[in-house]
Amino acid sequence: MITLLDYGAGNVRSVVNALESLGETVRQVASPADIDQAERLVFPGVGNFGAMMRSLKEQGLVEPLRRYLDADRPFFGICIALQALFEGSEEAPEEPGLGFLPGRVKRFQTELAVPHIGWNGIRAAQPSRLFNGLSGQEKFYFVHSYHVEPESRADVLTYTDYGCEFVSSIQRGKVIATQFHPEKSGKAGLRLLANFLDSSRETVTLRSCPQPTKLAARIIACLDVRSNDQGDLVVTKGDQYDVREQGNVRNLGKPVQLAQEYYEQGADEITFLNITAFRAFPLQDMPMMEVLRETSKNVFVPLTIGGGIRDFTDCEGKFHSALAVASEYFRSGADKVSIGSDAVLIVEEVLQRGQSNGLSSIEQIARVYGSQAVVISVDPRRVYVQSPDTVQHPVIETKFPGPQGELFCWYQCTIKGGREGRDLDAITLAKVCEQLGAGEILLNCIDRDGTNAGFDLELIRAVKQAVTIPVIASSGAGKAEHFVEVFQETGADAALAAGIFHRKEVPITAVKDFLEGKVEVRQDS
Repeated sequence: MITLLDYGAGNVRSVVNALESLGETVRQVASPADIDQAERLVFPGVGNFGAMMRSLKEQGLVEPLRRYLDADRPFFGICIALQALFEGSEEAPEEPGLGFLPGRVKRFQTELAVPHIGWNGIRAAQPSRLFNGLSGQEKFYFVHSYHVEPESRADVLTYTDYGCEFVSSIQRGKVIATQFHPEKSGKAGLRLLANFLDSSRETVTLRSCPQPTKLAARIIACLDVRSNDQGDLVVTKGDQYDVREQGNVRNLGKPVQLAQEYYEQGADEITFLNITAFRAFPLQDMPMMEVLRETSKNVFVPLTIGGGIRDFTDCEGKFHSALAVASEYFRSGADKVSIGSDAVLIVEEVLQRGQSNGLSSIEQIARVYGSQAVVISVDPRRVYVQSPDTVQHPVIETKFPGPQGELFCWYQCTIKGGREGRDLDAITLAKVCEQLGAGEILLNCIDRDGTNAGFDLELIRAVKQAVTIPVIASSGAGKAEHFVEVFQETGADAALAAGIFHRKEVPITAVKDFLEGKVEVRQDS
């Protein structure tokens, strides 16, 4: 029996699914007494340090947790739960941590993109049964902006490198905690969890660890999901956002089944884009919730959901805030939410007002769940101009002249699936969304969508240079060489594709095999 401490934020479902896949029965903490009675306690944490500690205090869980830890009973903490073990965090200086370990939590100070998102390695500092069956070359999934700085190195289990060396896990007696997410780290993560669960496993030393560790470029499989004319949820793919062929919605497979296939092929993340609004549905009945619940049972990599993350009133007349919608998606198995058209409208309002009011969906979700949980999905198209002086938007000089021989262009943001252009450019949108608290930018270039001509390197490079958060390249991938180009020539943090994977033109395994030796990648064993 595993006792799981769910303090009320983030994707706990994936942790439960991972533990159950390993044959465990999971009971969730319902009262402080449940912690005292636990045989083995797992504490997954995501989001904001201050929000977490306040929630623990309000539920009366701080003292039971301290008693449990001080008694050296079996404990596994994940992500923010690692940070909670220390005395405090720069993220919320007014909120003390549990103080089980001396030291504090500090924000990354690096020229690299923050949050640190993706698959990175570990370097062992001491032996542990957690390493049983691991080679040392495995990569695990990280998503965080802050890292722990212990006063003593005696309890450090592993280090990881990201612009600097930081502590990625600790072990003191039976108390273990990781900054990375084993439940989102594929087969290696499941193996590590299994080692924790079985106290009889041999303690081993990892002898083959990378020096230094390297963050992998992420390959993301994207599934556009909508209802077909018969009312069934299907994965489809547009040609410059047109998903119909001979009058019918293209049907490229079932979303849960395809996600499972891509996980088995080695996809680093799965993104679902809900391109049917479902605005009339009661929140608990929205079809994408079930897709996430079913997918997260067997897919142990990060899941992102986009579409419909906005305020809406359902068919029963009940109002749902964007934060409430996002919360339900997280509880259903999503790790991140993607905000598209609404982000454009939010930025337009901020620019018109001259400042934010703090109430936008971007800010509210980031405040509760952390910036790493908010992805901004941008759908820009090129607008050619004869001279940079003709518009107020950031303009680039392009290698691909326009229809009248124009050598300059800007990238116009669109809404409503690309059907409506706005007087806002992609670079400004990305910069303002970063200021509002977004953690990643997903760039979908309408001009390249469905062309197989390669990513729009000029767009991706321009946005990447304008922000300090990770950037995901999307639209136009047609062959493995395009992935090498986008990583080497733009510094993109991830690359997303759909059509070439759905049509089995270029499998994910082929992309990763081609990248091997040219770009750092994760190969799931």
